[in-house]
Parts: sequence; C-alpha cells; structure tokens
Amino acid sequence: MSENSSNVFFIDDELVERLMRSDPIKPDSKAAATRARPVTSSALAEAVRLATAGRLDEAARELEGAIAAGENSPEVWSALGHVRFEQQRWEEAAQCYAKAADAGANHLAAHYNLGLVRERQGQYEEAAKCFESAAAADPARWQAHAGLGACLLRWKQPERALAAFDAAASSAPQDDRVLFGRAVALHQLNRIEEALEIYRKLLPAHPNSEELLGNMIAIMALRKDDNRTKEMAERLLKVRPQSRAALEGLASVALARNDYSAAAQYCVQLVKAAPDSFEGWFNLGLAYHKTGRLEQAANAYREAARIRPEAAEAHANLGAVLHDRGDLTAARRAYEKALASAPETPGLLWNLGLLEDRTGNPAEAEQHFQKLIALKPDWEDAAFRLGFLQLQRGEFAGAVDSFELCLKKRKDWIEALLNLGLACWKFEDLDTAQETFERVLSLQPQNLDALRALTAIAIERKDAGRALELHRKATALGERSPELAFNLGLLLQANAEHAAAVECYQAAVENKADFVEALLNLGHELAALGKSEEAKQAWSRAVSADPALASQYF
Repeated sequence: MSENSSNVFFIDDELVERLMRSDPIKPDSKAAATRARPVTSSALAEAVRLATAGRLDEAARELEGAIAAGENSPEVWSALGHVRFEQQRWEEAAQCYAKAADAGANHLAAHYNLGLVRERQGQYEEAAKCFESAAAADPARWQAHAGLGACLLRWKQPERALAAFDAAASSAPQDDRVLFGRAVALHQLNRIEEALEIYRKLLPAHPNSEELLGNMIAIMALRKDDNRTKEMAERLLKVRPQSRAALEGLASVALARNDYSAAAQYCVQLVKAAPDSFEGWFNLGLAYHKTGRLEQAANAYREAARIRPEAAEAHANLGAVLHDRGDLTAARRAYEKALASAPETPGLLWNLGLLEDRTGNPAEAEQHFQKLIALKPDWEDAAFRLGFLQLQRGEFAGAVDSFELCLKKRKDWIEALLNLGLACWKFEDLDTAQETFERVLSLQPQNLDALRALTAIAIERKDAGRALELHRKATALGERSPELAFNLGLLLQANAEHAAAVECYQAAVENKADFVEALLNLGHELAALGKSEEAKQAWSRAVSADPALASQYF
C-alpha cells in the first residue's frame, strides 16, 4: 500500500504579516505649518485634532476642503491618506499617498505609506516598488528596507528579502521586526539553525507571540525534535486555543510516534479550526486509515483532495482505502487521478498493478509493473509480479529477465529461484534451469518443487538413473504426482529397466486408481518380469476403468 504522510508546516503568511506590519508615517504638522498658507495650517491642525479624537470623517472633510481651496502640498495629501488608512479605505488612501508622492518626489512618508497600503491590498509587487522608492529617498530609513523584505518574503524570494533586512539592520540592528524578518528569510532558505537562534533570541521579549511559537514549531517538527515540538505546541495552545500551528505540531508528533488515535483527535480539532487545512484533512485520513476506520479515512482524504485537487498523495491514499474496502472501481479512479498529477510515482504504479491483476486485467497490470521497474529497478516484488505475469502468458525470455532482477539483491529468494528455473525450462534452456533448481536444493534440500522439476528435466534428458534417484527422494517426502511417475516409468520401460518401471507405474496408479495407461504398462512390465498373474490383475483393472479395452484384450 502506498502511504504518504504530510507533516510539513509552512511559514504562515498571516503570522509574518502581523509581526512585520508597521503603522504609516504620520505627516509632520509642524513642518506643514512652516510651509503652508494660514488656511492650510489651520486645516491641517484641525484635522489632526479631529483625527486624534477619533472623528475621522470630519478630519477627512477638513482636509478635502483645504485641497479644494487649492492646497496640494504633500503634507495635506499624506494627512488625508492617513485618515483613509485608519478607515481602511485602502484605494482612497493609496490615491492620496500617490498624490503626495507626485507633489514631492522625494517624500519618504508618501512612498513608504503607499507601499503599506499596496501591501494591505495584496499588491506586493507594487508595494515593493514603493518601498524601494522610499529607501532610495532615504537609505538610512530602515522601515522601507523592512517593508521591501516583507514583500519579498511573500513572493518566496528569501535571498533578496534577507538582503533587504540586512540593509534595515544597518540602521536598526536590534529592532524586533527586522530580526524576525531576517529569521523568516533564513527559515525559507532552509538555514534552520540561524533562524532558530534568532527566534530564541526574540522569544523572551515576546513569550506569547503566536508568530514566534508557530515558526519554532515548524522548525522543531522539521528537526524531528518531538519533545520540543510538543512543548512549543502546548505553549501556543495556551496563548491561542485551537491554534492551527499548535494542532499541526501536536498531530505531527502523534503521527511520528505512531499514536494514531491521538493524531486523529488533534486533526479533528484542526479541521474544525481550519476547515481549509489540506494537511489537517490528509493527516486525519491517515490516522483513521491506520486505526481501521476506513469510511472516515475515505471521507477525510476526499476532503483533502477537494481542497487541493492536484495533490497526488490525497488521491493515492483515497485509492488505497477504497482498495482495502474492496471498492475497486472507485479505487482505480482515485489512483488514475493521482497518476495524472504524479505519473512517475512508484507506489501508485504498484497499487494500480495489484488492482489490475486482482480484477483480471493482466496486460494492464504488466504495463504498470514495467513502468515501476523502469523507475525503481530494485523493487523486487514488482519484478516478481511482472515475471509471474510474463510466465503466464508465455513470454519466457522476459520472465527470465524479471526473475533475475528479483535475485540481484535477494540471492536466496526461493520462490524467485523456482520461477526462474521454470522460465528457463520453458525457454528450453535446460542447463540454466537445472542449475537454478539445484541451487534451490542447496538452500532447501527437501524442497519438493525443485525435486519434482529436476526429476522432470532428467526424464526429458533421458537420464533414467538420475531421474529415478530424484523421484525416490521426492516420493519419500510426499511427492504424489501420477503423471510424473508415469513419465519416468515410460523412460525406464524404454531402457528395459522393468523392475524400476514397475515401481513407477505402481506409484502412478496408487495416486490415480483409474490411470488406464499406467495400468496397461504396469501389466506389460510385470509380464516382462514373469509375473503373469499380477500382470493379468493390472490389465483387468485397466479394463474395469475403460471397458472399451475389452475388445483388445483377447
């Protein structure tokens, strides 16, 4: 069965955002007063008073009146932008900051604040451009570099983000936002120990920080440090009950410890708290699957596949559950969906091969096993299945290759050796077949299959002495094949070895009382030994078994 446990934790964009967000730089009302006309100074001061009192609509009207009166200074536009920012009227805030930037090309606050607005709107490319403009206007203003770094983290460009945070650190080396941004960039670059060092440095000052605890859980899980993952997750749950990161961490520990009942409990809480969590639904399916709750497992995997339709592992594990339940048609559909997303997944090819073989589609099964072996030549079980299918359809040369592949690593695999011997025999390579069966006997001296095969090969080679020796060994171990005994009898009879032939024909009729040909030949051999009465008894039994022989008797 193909199983895929997805215990990967991702740096949560929302957590990054909460720690990295800054407030807009407010307009300097004193500077505005020294540059603007009296009416503007009065309007700006009144707007500040109203905004401070929480009367944002009135503050906006005051500033809009000043603009209508002809004042287009960057400070007034920035002030209005700030009011709209506070009202979360993002597009209006953006327009105001853009006007301020146009009115003063090097207006740091306008470029920076416009970047913040674009970031809130999810327009990270535009936001980055604004932060770059702000940083160019004042390279020492670390907030602009930090804002650029945050946008680059969103784009999953950690190398550039790290450079931006390094630039911010040159002016604010101990600012927590800068430190956290560097840590996240390092985390995304998989420089785990460096990131963890910064997280640990920040944690005493922010002991209840969801961001820090969440990202530390991710690292501890990646390091497979179950004890620390559990500790951090339980700590985060106290800060934020039903925290997604905490529940994911606890579920990952439970899965790593094969405590599937506990994992199911955590995952149930997780999907309630975060219904869109692919990892939650997937791991819930895995936990249910491992505890034998197949219907619940199928439902959980279906939900994971709905959330992420391209996720091959969800379809693959759904197929495995349906396969176990015996719903083979639905299992095939699930496997095929998985294969469409991941056509070179060995586990999928294996499961599909087993399914097709089970449902009576050997040609399709053979194709899947061939693809699997092309991907993973050391998958001996797949080579064995392929060889067996090839043997069944008479592709003996291919079967020989497949069984030899089985034996590359498992040189003493008895079943593979037996089938290899049979394939070589069918391919008319008697020497290799004999060597292979003798190898089986060297490993298992009482292996009846090998003794039987070697007896048959000796008969085919007309080596009566060797065949009789092997047949006697096999008979002593319980061999009861009447056909094999009869064929050996024929060879001995042709060599005029009458006593040995009688022995073989008697063995044949002991195990098949109505074996007419054996009874007839037994009579002939007994007669050749001068045992006429016994010969008549054998012929009489033959006539009883086949009355049509009566006309030939006299």
